Amino acid sequence: MSSRSWQLRVQDILNAISTIQQRTDRLTFEEFSANEMLVESVLYKYIVIGEAAANIPAEIQLRAPQVQWRLMSDMRNIMAHEYFHVNLKIVWGTIQNNLPPVVEPLRNLLTSEAENEF
Repeated sequence: MSSRSWQLRVQDILNAISTIQQRTDRLTFEEFSANEMLVESVLYKYIVIGEAAANIPAEIQLRAPQVQWRLMSDMRNIMAHEYFHVNLKIVWGTIQNNLPPVVEPLRNLLTSEAENEF
């Protein structure tokens, strides 16, 4: 078991999402998919998201049921092990539609934990 806390892993997810959003903001799918270096950096950040999500304890995951923890982990597995099957249109759709809604619940997890410490 890793000694990295779940709070740091949630922060890793938030940082990866922020990086993906910053790097793809104002781009079209065509611009994104034509930039190999950008695609590779985004795919790496998805691997970070999935690995971090897979290591969040189940009892913590239950506190944010709107976050698709298993899907994050599954996406990481595809990108790491089935990299030759990655569909950039799905990746792009996830950037546009699935990443933004998880930011607030993840931040709330960290905020509620910080409040419980006092």
